[in-house]
Amino acid sequence: MKTLLVIWHSHTGGTAQMVAALVEGARGVDGVRVIERRAVGATAEHALAADAFVFATPECLAMLSGALKDFFDRSYYDLLDRVNGRPYAVMVCAGSDGSNAVRQIERIATGLRLRKVADALIVNTAAQTPERILAPKHIAESELARCRELGALVANGVQLGLF
Repeated sequence: MKTLLVIWHSHTGGTAQMVAALVEGARGVDGVRVIERRAVGATAEHALAADAFVFATPECLAMLSGALKDFFDRSYYDLLDRVNGRPYAVMVCAGSDGSNAVRQIERIATGLRLRKVADALIVNTAAQTPERILAPKHIAESELARCRELGALVANGVQLGLF
């Protein structure tokens, strides 16, 4: 049985909805166990036990969330040279464009020698005022469908040995 580990953080519920949809899509694949961990509780040991990863974060001041950054800070050196070649994908719940958050995660993943297996999935909520940024998010069904597809893609790829 292969293990897909989803490490995530959410401030206002958008990323949590995206993760729930991704997990739903991935759990439809036989032979893959899907484990989700909030970034604050995820450890290097969790990552070492996984065959593939999805990192999910809100865009925070044009960056990845502090909680996901903290996971990488705490576990980077314990993972270095021990997860080489493992597949990963990224999801960002953005208020503007999300591209810098993606770049930051991809740079960390490059350092860990992970293998990107899908383009980053960015859902742009266009939250640009303090009220909209802090408000609970509702992710459209069409975007959640994209998250389910990404979950199925990563899980199928891992299960079939494609990545």
